[in-house]
Amino acid sequence: MSSKKKKDAPLPASSAGLMRFFEDETQTGVKVRPEIVIALSLSLILVSILLRVFLKI
Repeated sequence: MSSKKKKDAPLPASSAGLMRFFEDETQTGVKVRPEIVIALSLSLILVSILLRVFLKI
């Protein structure tokens, strides 16, 4: 019997397209810091809870 090593198939490059997509900085539009988005969402949640408690909506 001959001892042949099992050949593994090469794995596909899974993040090649994602890296090119995120490196592109040609988008125009509003850029907002993540801290502002979190603060606005938490304030909206707080306002809706306060409205529900005090106005019994």
